[in-house]
Formats: sequence, structure tokens, C-alpha cells
Amino acid sequence: MKLVDIARVVRSKNAGPTTLTLDLMFNDEVGYVQAQRSPALTPAALAKMYGLEPRQVEVIPYPPACAIKIVMDRKIVAGTPGDRDVYGAQQHGPLLDIEL
Repeated sequence: MKLVDIARVVRSKNAGPTTLTLDLMFNDEVGYVQAQRSPALTPAALAKMYGLEPRQVEVIPYPPACAIKIVMDRKIVAGTPGDRDVYGAQQHGPLLDIEL
């Protein structure tokens, strides 16, 4: 099953000039637990997907909201030359193909 099949929200945004957050929000606890337990959403797997080191990725589950927040370092400081997404709003794309 793909992540987008069970998540009602998959989005990214800036969390400062050097950090991005990816938000995953689920319709129900079943989908949330399935995603939380998936090896595809570990810091190591996400770091590989985004070209980072595992220490640069933190996965934060939030059970009361059936949500997962992923915090990661940006490869380039927001707004500097070469930055193509100053708001971090298009960085969730790779998550759309994740198989859980």
C-alpha cells in the first residue's frame, strides 16, 4: 500500500532557513500505526531518499492527532542562490511514491 492511500495530508514546509518539516496526517489510527511501523519511514530510509545522513532526519510520531512529523536539514539555506523552493512547499514529492 502506498502512503498516499492512507494519509489524508502529505505536505512540506519551512521550519527556518536550514530545516524542513514533512507532515503526514492520517484518517484513522490503523493507517497511522501502519505508517509509523513501516521501515520506509525510518530516519535511515528517509535520509537515503533525500540524500542526507540519518542523523539529519528526525521522525516524530504524534499519536493524539494520528500524525507524523519528519524534521530534516535542508541541503541549501532557504533563499540563497541555488535554492529552488524557498518556502519548502514542494519537498514532499518523494513521499508520494513510498510503499509501506
